[in-house]
Amino acid sequence: MLAVVKIAGQQFKVKAGDSLYVPHIEGKTGDSVEFAEVLMTDNNGTVAMGSDVNAVVKAEILSDLVQGDKVIAFKMKRRKGFRKKHGHRTHYTHIKVTAIA
Repeated sequence: MLAVVKIAGQQFKVKAGDSLYVPHIEGKTGDSVEFAEVLMTDNNGTVAMGSDVNAVVKAEILSDLVQGDKVIAFKMKRRKGFRKKHGHRTHYTHIKVTAIA
């Protein structure tokens, strides 16, 4: 079974057993989480979309805080002496989809 689920404003295509990194969600390692906002399901060729979908994606948190790569935003105006450097590392949560019910 395949599902498209919306997690923290982003859409992910998942199936049971998948492991993925999602934007940081609250919880500790080993906690179980459910995502009720399922946009589409495909069960052996039977596709359900929109309001016809009544599925819940269940997942387990493998790692509660994973930092992404460092991103540097550097701004400069030539001949003006203006230089500005900002950087950040996005926080992710590593989850494993256990079931689509």
